[in-house]
Amino acid sequence: MEPIIITAILKPQEGFQEQLLSALKKVQAASREEAGCIKYNLHQSVGDYTFVLYEVWKDNEAVERHIQSSHYQEYRDNISDIVSTREVYKMKTIE
Repeated sequence: MEPIIITAILKPQEGFQEQLLSALKKVQAASREEAGCIKYNLHQSVGDYTFVLYEVWKDNEAVERHIQSSHYQEYRDNISDIVSTREVYKMKTIE
């Protein structure tokens, strides 16, 4: 199985920048401890409060376990009302 790369791009609603950043840091810490997590990095745009998660998972099964984890479900619940846009891309490497 080949690694799965996830890129998630999130923009907070006005006034919720710090709350979203806090939620992202929390899910990052918990996700890095998961079996099958190779990389889980959080980035912020230099020009605004656009956040990007760059994740690398061992395989699709690791991604599915992540999505079902309690910390991921809590994260999704916590950000549902504070995110203005959320785009997620599930990718594979082309060589």
